[in-house]
Amino acid sequence: MEDEILVTVQVSAPRRWLGVGMLLGLAGLVIYVALSSPPAPQWQVFLLLTGAAALWTAERMRRATGHRLELTRTELRASDGTRIAAIDEIAGLDRGAFAFKPSNGFLIRTRAPGGRAWQPGVWWRFGRRIGIGGVTAPPQTKAMSEVLAALLAERA
Repeated sequence: MEDEILVTVQVSAPRRWLGVGMLLGLAGLVIYVALSSPPAPQWQVFLLLTGAAALWTAERMRRATGHRLELTRTELRASDGTRIAAIDEIAGLDRGAFAFKPSNGFLIRTRAPGGRAWQPGVWWRFGRRIGIGGVTAPPQTKAMSEVLAALLAERA
């Protein structure tokens, strides 16, 4: 009963490939500009490094969006087993329009800071804040935030 999955958030294939495709397009464009009409050497190096960073981010997003997020009564986790937050550690939830949160998502505030983590397009953690969302579908993340809010209200 404790490990029963209440809500899942999974990135759809079109959203996944659109996000990865945009990053690949950016990388290709920046590398093309650097090689086709080379600017000053320092700018060419900058453009090549920017293109490489965009390629690296596209690969990270491709891997991250292959997993789903699962909410149970005890924790929020990724399907690869990564524990994002325990329900007991959560201090609050921000879903407002002006909250510093990912697109189509919500923000979790925890009691204690955690290590930094970033899964592009799905979730990130920086200190006491965890952002859920990005290329995820708005109805799924809204449902997860509502169930999480209910769990927090039940705990209080």
